Amino acid sequence: MADSSAARRARARAALDADLYCLTAEEHSLGRSNVQVVAEMLEAGVKLIQYREKEKEGGERYRECRELRRLTREAGAVFIVNDYVDLALMVEADGVHLGQDDYPIEPVRALVGEGMLIGVSTHSPAQAEDAVRRGADYIGVGPLFRTFTKKNVCEPVGLEYLDYAVANVPIPFVAIGGIKTHNVAEVRRHGARCIALVTEIVGAPDICARIAKIQAVLQE
Repeated sequence: MADSSAARRARARAALDADLYCLTAEEHSLGRSNVQVVAEMLEAGVKLIQYREKEKEGGERYRECRELRRLTREAGAVFIVNDYVDLALMVEADGVHLGQDDYPIEPVRALVGEGMLIGVSTHSPAQAEDAVRRGADYIGVGPLFRTFTKKNVCEPVGLEYLDYAVANVPIPFVAIGGIKTHNVAEVRRHGARCIALVTEIVGAPDICARIAKIQAVLQE
């Protein structure tokens, strides 16, 4: 029997019950592969990984994700694929994450069923409300600060949108965009429970040490 939307939301809350949401970004990874970087994230105890890779050919993405699915499954971590619904299905990912210009939630849900989480990037209260109404399991809230990790990214939405999400969004959310060690405590003070850092982690010479430092800041 397919899971109900309530059960799916419960899984989303469990999945995002983590300090850190880590994403791949190979071009910022100091020459390391996505597989090597994710292995180090998992070694550091990260339980929530998103594969985000825009530039590679489909076959290479598939091979990487098969290995990342194996690693995350062994580590008991949640594995999300950005954008590529077919890839998420083929590697049996736990979820797929959609941007505002990607496929709509409804046909994606029809394809993946109730068993896969769907996350949606949002940049405003109106987009958050729309994602909730259309059945997203969680949303991204950002970019909070200026970021150069993604091409064609929108202007920073600021901490005001985070404040709105904390007070009004009834589903789990992850704060993202330009978050670094020096400002992550401010993001936490504004109420974000789950926080995504990209280049701050993948670009660290010692990923495990950087994650430990960020977690120590969050616990202060």
